[in-house]
Amino acid sequence: MASYRADRTAEDVKRELTAIMGTLKDPRITGMLSIVKVDLARDLSACKVYISSLDGMEAAREAVKGLNNAAGFVRHELGGRLALRHTPSIKFIADNSIEQSAEILKIMEDIEHPKRG
Repeated sequence: MASYRADRTAEDVKRELTAIMGTLKDPRITGMLSIVKVDLARDLSACKVYISSLDGMEAAREAVKGLNNAAGFVRHELGGRLALRHTPSIKFIADNSIEQSAEILKIMEDIEHPKRG
């Protein structure tokens, strides 16, 4: 069986989680947070959400602590917004891909436009 349904549902989950994260009032969930990736199990029972922050890896770790504490509320909200028989359990994981991308971009710009000394 193809995983089209899981892929479609993962995109829906990502969209709704982005909206839900904006409504959370936990002080640890601040700054520019981004959902990098959503891994949804084929049977739609579990979901891993990778979170990255423009403020660095430590800010992402703090946000993940707050998000994991609010995971029950987030799951409840997600269940109300999506028409699924069973709402997947959610686990948030810190990711530093935005920070790595910025570093790679800086290196590429330095190569393209070297500093003249």
